[in-house]
Amino acid sequence: MTSNQTNKVPLEIALKSAGILPVVTINRLDDAVPVAEALLEAGLPMLEVTLRSDCALAAIERIRREVPEAQVGAGTVLGPDDLTRCIESGASFAISPGASDELYRAAAETATPWIPAVRTPTEVMTGLHFGHRLFKLFPTGVDAVGFLRSMRGPFPQVRFIPTGGVNEQRAEQFLKLPNVLAVGGSWMLPLSDVQSRNWAKIAEAARAAAELARASSL
Repeated sequence: MTSNQTNKVPLEIALKSAGILPVVTINRLDDAVPVAEALLEAGLPMLEVTLRSDCALAAIERIRREVPEAQVGAGTVLGPDDLTRCIESGASFAISPGASDELYRAAAETATPWIPAVRTPTEVMTGLHFGHRLFKLFPTGVDAVGFLRSMRGPFPQVRFIPTGGVNEQRAEQFLKLPNVLAVGGSWMLPLSDVQSRNWAKIAEAARAAAELARASSL
């Protein structure tokens, strides 16, 4: 699947095709486009820009405008106001580190996909009640692989995106699980490389991550 096709297909299909969802914190607006371009050219057409900096929303807008082949979403969405702002910025999707009834109700009023995070069966059941079947697993913790395996029995319709504490080795473990749609992480974006604007090194790490995703899909 080419990158421009990614923007034209449902989110779950795009995530499954990408396999890896880079989680990016942009602290300098001028870094937004180079980061997105490095990831895209390496074979990672999707990225999540966290709302952890003052320029995050502007970064999403700039990526949408200048790197249209990429599919950029907003992360660290903590409430309905955050959801509204990220939609106004042009985010293709939104992701939260948890969930609340307030956010579930707000997400139901918009066409922009929102992915809540869960960590227990009860939270999964709440999400299913609100019509969701795709969840971020956050944080992953040491027992995440076992947890995901145990979720297949009671929740065969549910798919997960493990995120938080994920490195290349753990990503490979997660991607082998049938109820894992994709893996989120920032191991291909070390803070030191972003700060020094070492786009070539980031692209090299991103290519390795994209190859891992491809190999896991075979």
